[in-house]
Amino acid sequence: MLETSARLLRLLSLLQAHREWSGADLAERLGVTPRTVRRDVDRLRELGYPVNASPGTGGGYQLGAGAELPPL
Repeated sequence: MLETSARLLRLLSLLQAHREWSGADLAERLGVTPRTVRRDVDRLRELGYPVNASPGTGGGYQLGAGAELPPL
């Protein structure tokens, strides 16, 4: 479970860079499969983070406006 939590924080950090990431790029950065990235994005949405997804070959994931990491 700790691995998952750390990965979710890393995913949030990447998304907060205000760049659109493809699922494949995120998977490579996180060392997981694109399917795991989709599951992690779903978890972030369940936690209330507005993760936007753009479909298609030029699409990707981006953190919605106004979303920030909480202070640790």
